[in-house]
Amino acid sequence: MRDALLSIRDRLDGAGVFLSGLCAVHCVLGLVVVTVLGLGGGVLLSPEIHRYGLALAVGIGIVTLGMSAVRHGRTGPALIGALGIALMAGAVLSDHGPAEAFLTIPGVALVAYAHIRNLRHAC
Repeated sequence: MRDALLSIRDRLDGAGVFLSGLCAVHCVLGLVVVTVLGLGGGVLLSPEIHRYGLALAVGIGIVTLGMSAVRHGRTGPALIGALGIALMAGAVLSDHGPAEAFLTIPGVALVAYAHIRNLRHAC
């Protein structure tokens, strides 16, 4: 049972890294497509996409980073992930544009880094 839970947690950490990268790509491409081409603003900049993404990041972060902090006693990944999620939350609350990107990209980078550190502690 324990091995199954650890496997699920490792998969969720991997998903956290993947989703962080996907979020960063969405952010950059959204700015480029909307700014340069003037296309897709209604879809790419939809507040719902950002709210759902943040909720997903919070959920995966709590499960994986919180569970691991309790298990191996290292709170570093959880704290780094919390800082990243705080930056992402600030981005969701800000207006669309460069300010949002300057909060989102470092936020998702910190969350991805936290998940990678978490996976390394699991070994």
